[in-house]
Amino acid sequence: MALTIGQILIEQAKEIAAWRYEPPLSLYNLSEEDCSLLWEPANRYYSVLDQEQTLLGYCCFGKEARVAGGNYKEQEPTALDVGVGMHPAKTGKGLGNKFVAAVLHFADVQFSPAKFRVTVAAFNERSLKTFGKLGFEKTHAFERSHDDMTFVQLERLAYTNRQVKVFINPLG
Repeated sequence: MALTIGQILIEQAKEIAAWRYEPPLSLYNLSEEDCSLLWEPANRYYSVLDQEQTLLGYCCFGKEARVAGGNYKEQEPTALDVGVGMHPAKTGKGLGNKFVAAVLHFADVQFSPAKFRVTVAAFNERSLKTFGKLGFEKTHAFERSHDDMTFVQLERLAYTNRQVKVFINPLG
């Protein structure tokens, strides 16, 4: 599955804001007010398109991927926070691993972090399983103060196989 990741367009932001997840995943539902956050380039939100160039999901990096109350200061700036969202109709269809792997590859090329970190609602077993399959390990858990919802933070090392060009001087 070839995926294309790029800056979110305003039309895509509006489409994402209209997505509706069933409870308990409804926590991920966005509002119309969120549209401007999504397509503002400084906020580092990106669209993820499938091979037909249809909107499959989105991703975000840095502070936009964080949940209030999390443990984000200890490893900064070595850990890049990563957030993902997939179209509700596409979830549960076996696309998660490839989707997240593509997002991580994009993040690795764009930002060259030492580590990736994700924050996932503790009840979201499908997401936790996906990140676990991709080498993430639990590092921290916390309860969000305004609703006592539990979140899990997971980390893994970034890719170690970045292509590095080595030049050897045959005369030296």
